[in-house]
Amino acid sequence: MSSDRRRVLVSGGAIAVLAVVMWAMWPSSPAPSASTPQQTSGAQPGAPRTPAPVAPVKLDSLSSERQEPADSDRNPFRYQPKAPPPPPPRPVTTTTPAVNSEPPKPVVPPGPPPPPPIPLKFIGILERANGVKWAVLSDGKTPMHGRDGDIVMGQYRIVKIGTESIEMTYVDGRGRQVIRLTGQ
Repeated sequence: MSSDRRRVLVSGGAIAVLAVVMWAMWPSSPAPSASTPQQTSGAQPGAPRTPAPVAPVKLDSLSSERQEPADSDRNPFRYQPKAPPPPPPRPVTTTTPAVNSEPPKPVVPPGPPPPPPIPLKFIGILERANGVKWAVLSDGKTPMHGRDGDIVMGQYRIVKIGTESIEMTYVDGRGRQVIRLTGQ
């Protein structure tokens, strides 16, 4: 026989012997559970066990009257604190208007909402041998790069590249933001 075949047969025989030894050592009865009482040290292993005493069942307590659940404003699916009660109404007072009082000022409508945040991540800095810094940015899918003053994705301008952050604005100059270096 070749040495490889002999090695396979010896390994198979060793596994078979190990399986037989494990089967012989495996306990035939299940281990005692927490609900069964433990054997005392004086009892023999083959002796039958006596069951533990059971408390009597009180059947009359099952048919007794119980209190009905009360109605409640509690909502288990709402995780907010209960709203405070409304303030008491103010007493109405009649006063004569002052002679030199100013007329009410007109309400000025608010300006346009601010632009949305720039959705780019600053993931690194590339520095060339001539000292020019390039910022490496990502929108979560595609990496891109640019220098000071470059336009990225056609709508964002790089204002300044720092060591740990980058300043960017929209191309029209509004919405200046500082994006920190995340490295991801």
